[in-house]
Amino acid sequence: MDAGKAIFETVDRLRQRRTAPLVLELDLTEGLTEGPPTDPLAAVLSMRKTRLSDVLSGLRRARQDSRVKALIVKIGGNPLGLAMVQELREAVSRFRASGKLTVAFGETFGEFGSGTVPYYLASAFERVYLQPSGDVGLTGVAVEQRFVKNALTKLGVGYEMGQRHEYKTAANTFTQDHMTEAHRESTTRIVESVTEQLVAGIADGRRLDPAKVRELIDRGPFIGAEALEAGLVDGLAYRDEVYDEVKQAAGGEAQLLFVSRYARAAAVRKLPNPTADGLALIHGTGQIRTGRSGRSPLGGSGAMGSDTVSAALRAARRDEHVKAVVFRVDSPGGSYVASDTVWREVVLTRRVKPVIVSMGDVAASGGYFVSMAADVIVAQPGTLTGSIGVFGGKPVLSELLERIGITSEQVAEGANAGMFSTTRAFSPEQWERVNAWLDRIYDDFVGKVAQCRELTRDRAHELARGRVWTGADALSGGLVDELGGLDDALGLARKRAGLADDAPVRSYPRLNPLERLRGPESSEDKAAALARVRLDAWGPLARLSAELGLPAGGPLSLPGWYTIR
Repeated sequence: MDAGKAIFETVDRLRQRRTAPLVLELDLTEGLTEGPPTDPLAAVLSMRKTRLSDVLSGLRRARQDSRVKALIVKIGGNPLGLAMVQELREAVSRFRASGKLTVAFGETFGEFGSGTVPYYLASAFERVYLQPSGDVGLTGVAVEQRFVKNALTKLGVGYEMGQRHEYKTAANTFTQDHMTEAHRESTTRIVESVTEQLVAGIADGRRLDPAKVRELIDRGPFIGAEALEAGLVDGLAYRDEVYDEVKQAAGGEAQLLFVSRYARAAAVRKLPNPTADGLALIHGTGQIRTGRSGRSPLGGSGAMGSDTVSAALRAARRDEHVKAVVFRVDSPGGSYVASDTVWREVVLTRRVKPVIVSMGDVAASGGYFVSMAADVIVAQPGTLTGSIGVFGGKPVLSELLERIGITSEQVAEGANAGMFSTTRAFSPEQWERVNAWLDRIYDDFVGKVAQCRELTRDRAHELARGRVWTGADALSGGLVDELGGLDDALGLARKRAGLADDAPVRSYPRLNPLERLRGPESSEDKAAALARVRLDAWGPLARLSAELGLPAGGPLSLPGWYTIR
């Protein structure tokens, strides 16, 4: 009797799960990952993290699903980049436009700290709730740059640096004691552009006048009661109260389901034909370097290896079932040689089938280099891009070493054999070689920008000079073609390839377990696109990268603070 009752209850629960209204849930407290894991270590580290692509596909499908009644998102303290936030805002706005309830809940939007970007995300929802003990850290945008030149001088460390051109400011922290005029100009414009985007989004979402939003930013941060009075939130409530209200609004015995689980369940139910025509989605994430993509077991983010990404592009180019390629780039740059390698594969792929680039939070310097040959470049307004320039140099540690009693001697054959040593300055002849290197890279970069973007070289140089642009300003300058996210890029790719709106998208290359185990037969084999765990591209300067205090990826890089969170 008891066994029969248990079976009946189990069957009833399963029936309810299939038929009850759904409330989709998204927990952003641990952030999001850009795409599928690229190597075994990344797979382990991202096991519990939700993928952006799953969220986008889940919300896209849910707009047409009558079972889905609402979306509730917990916005936490783990900050997301501005472009990713804009991607989520657009997906939420489209979901909301389908007539379904959207609710944002935060325990706090900045606990005694800035919460402007998380609140900007929340403002896209129909209702915004804040825990009574929480705050709204709506304080605006600030970019702070530290300069260590004077400290290095006191230590006896000199710094020799060449750059092309005045806006390539990545090394200024070591060579200057203040912002140069060009540095301040470009940084000021980035802050202004981002602020314009935040104000417009919050004003639209909360139905406030933009001037009122700017006034509120100047008054922030707000404790909970003040935020409610100012109309920044709709209520002060705890999680259980918010969830009960959403479930009641959904009606019946509403079931909670994470968006990512919803998306994957739908994908399983509708397994695409492996031979069906579709799109290849290739991710290029992290510092750009020669060799294989991967991640260090010692920490830090992953890297975009030119061998890995190039192999993926070659495989997609040869696959007759891939009708277009979407290349998702989220990278501050790195090695010039590696960037050029990937650029060439994009050029070759474009000759065979459409290539659409979708830019993430940052696609600048080398990240722009690998993107510029695409048929169409799609960026978010808050994407940081451009930085078309180059720098290179070294610290000179001779005085510091002398102070602490370290001496060094060198035996060399060749006039410039020791030119990259940190114990002596560049000679005039060595500076000639450094400048020739910098000029060659800059001329090649700008020339390819002019060619790929159909600009005169003078116009390309005007937009270049190392300057970083937001996606909104890059669109005005012709460096990108459209504003939007990954969904928009996929839609463009389908249209260019003449595919149906629901044509499958495959993260590329997708390998079966046997292909992963056997290893590639050649560099043309799609298994060559597998990433690996690795440690380290600065070419001849790789040995110096740690001493330089510069990005380990190489000379086409942005400093780390160019991430707006």
